[in-house]
Amino acid sequence: MANGVIPFLTMLLLSVVLDAAARPRARTGRDWRGVALHLMVMTGVFGVILAGMGNPVIAALVSVALVALFMVASNAKRKMLGEPLVFSDLALLVGVVRHPRFYFSALSVAQRWMLGIGAGIAVIAIALFSSGAVRPHLTGVALAVGVGVAIALVLRSRALDGLAAAPDLEADFARLGMMATLLLYWWRWRGSSDPQPCPPVVQQPGTDLPDLVVIVQCESFCDPVELTGNPRDAFPGLEAARKAAWQWGTLDVSGFGAYTMRTEYGVLFGRSEEALGFRRYDPFLTAAGDATHALSAQMRGAGYRGLFVHPHDLRFYNRDRLMPQVGFAAMIGEEGFPPRGAGAGRYVDDRMLGASVIGMIEAATGPTMIYTVTMENHGPWDSDTARDAAGRRDAYLRHARSSDAMLQDLTAYFARAGKSALLVFFGDHRPSIPGVTAPGGARHTPYVLLRFGADGVIAPGTSGPTSLTPAELHHTILRCVTAPR
Repeated sequence: MANGVIPFLTMLLLSVVLDAAARPRARTGRDWRGVALHLMVMTGVFGVILAGMGNPVIAALVSVALVALFMVASNAKRKMLGEPLVFSDLALLVGVVRHPRFYFSALSVAQRWMLGIGAGIAVIAIALFSSGAVRPHLTGVALAVGVGVAIALVLRSRALDGLAAAPDLEADFARLGMMATLLLYWWRWRGSSDPQPCPPVVQQPGTDLPDLVVIVQCESFCDPVELTGNPRDAFPGLEAARKAAWQWGTLDVSGFGAYTMRTEYGVLFGRSEEALGFRRYDPFLTAAGDATHALSAQMRGAGYRGLFVHPHDLRFYNRDRLMPQVGFAAMIGEEGFPPRGAGAGRYVDDRMLGASVIGMIEAATGPTMIYTVTMENHGPWDSDTARDAAGRRDAYLRHARSSDAMLQDLTAYFARAGKSALLVFFGDHRPSIPGVTAPGGARHTPYVLLRFGADGVIAPGTSGPTSLTPAELHHTILRCVTAPR
């Protein structure tokens, strides 16, 4: 195995260089513990690949290619979304296979070519240069097992006490490096625990629960005036809803351009990112353990039947399994909507979704909560007429106007429905439109809460805006449901 030492050492050196190219970069040098973890991880990766292929040169090349892949993906993600690669992103790999355009649209043409060529070379190398000799395979197994045990012991030791003890992704990424941060954050996440159970909503004496609670989580919806700076771009539905709202203002979401599930989790479960700790990066991975905190579970105790409506593949973020676990009685996915005809958009348009929600309300026979997640505004906003920044902006605004029209339609319906209702409408994050929006700017989105009596009259509320986090919006919804009107 002496002929494998040089490829192995070369791999370690190149992996350190590539890891250092991932942004944000260290200004004053890396913490030695981060470097040590990086070297251990890459030794383990080398061992695993060597165990499978039996060729140290190819094992070294594939190991370097993996680090390069992570580095390119992390830098592209940070440029587009303002955040480097985090361990929970690896859980999205299944989604990448099912819906590649969701993810590869974030990469430049050059980066896509680089990844394609690299993948092709890797496949050819694996096919041509794998070895049948037993000794290299056994050496790889021994190396992988030995390093795996060593990493487990180090993670459990006191040597890492205080290192990445609380989430601070940008600082830890720069200080410890990409591979070490991925490992440490996964380890801290793995050691987190579920919260204490939360009691269901109990109707207080003298209160009258609304017949309907409709919550609309609007994809990539933001105030167009904040996007363009032009007051003439204001959405009439949003402006009218603000004037009539019981409460309205800005929703201080943590994500930009993606990570719908972070805002969705906050509104559905009401737990802050501070309380979540390392679970904040993809709270849906552990949300089943928080089931009693969900609006659907809490309000079920007050007699509400919960419907989850999302005109897309419900397997995203495992919603197909999660939502029944947290108290939703039924789910309506993309199969619940008519096929889109020629010339229709990529996704179910929001006005059609709104009409479907109204149909569900009409069919309801008792207290009902509907939580719907829209899709029309999802990027990329490119087409034959939207190839530059201005074109993509106009394409986005065209779709967002449909969302605003949905808000108008729902407001008009509740004014004549003859049922008391709470309507909540909010944007899950701002759109990431190259050349128009950037992750370093404002991230907030609008929200409105409107309370309708059975006579269609909208209950007055606050006159000025109130800023909330998604978790605070959750608790505001519960107060609206239980407070006297």
